[in-house]
Amino acid sequence: MDQVKASVKRGLVWVLVIVILVSVGTPALAAGAGEVQSFNPSELLRNALQWIDSLGPLGIIAFIAIYIVAAVAFLPGSILTLGSGVLFGVVAGSAYALLGATLGATVAFLVGRYLARSWVFHKIEGNSKFQAIDAAVSKEGFKIVLLTRLSPLFPFNLLNYAFGVTGVSLRDYFLGSVGMIPATIMYVYLGSLAGNLAMVGSVQQTTTTAQWVLRIIGFVATVAITLYVTRIARKALEETVI
Repeated sequence: MDQVKASVKRGLVWVLVIVILVSVGTPALAAGAGEVQSFNPSELLRNALQWIDSLGPLGIIAFIAIYIVAAVAFLPGSILTLGSGVLFGVVAGSAYALLGATLGATVAFLVGRYLARSWVFHKIEGNSKFQAIDAAVSKEGFKIVLLTRLSPLFPFNLLNYAFGVTGVSLRDYFLGSVGMIPATIMYVYLGSLAGNLAMVGSVQQTTTTAQWVLRIIGFVATVAITLYVTRIARKALEETVI
């Protein structure tokens, strides 16, 4: 029965990903393909933003859906976040970008959990130390996800899948996404300063006070997550019978 439930969950995850890719991702990529001769993720996403801009009110739905696809497909979400500042303004753009990033991260997390976690468990089945660390991390999931989201040193797309193969609960993972708020607002704001979509991601942004604040927050978060994970891992190992 458990195997049947696991198979159903894996199937639902794949169906969700395929539906999103086919219904939204394909039109967006097709819109950009006419102008992009070779695969260039940044240029492709800029063209997708131009396509979104032409949709009117429906562009909001398309933007969020494409952000989900980008997170699953390892495409640079920063381009979309900058673009949301141009398309929707700072307030609305921040809300849409955060929603798209959170939903995309959640889909990637589910893919990692239901399509990869069983394989990982099989590989570490006899490693009691690793299992102890995984169990300890799962108990502090929200704090760890929050700190890693605040730190720019942890790659967003890769982290989504990585958390899926840990014991972190979906609830803690989802709530920990609030750590993306500072960076999201900053990128949306910088995008709003660009003025037009052609400038998004193609020029070096001017360093602002907001960027320095984000860097400081990121540095503190990086140190905190390193010390925190090290501490709980050490504690887990001390409790494990060697």
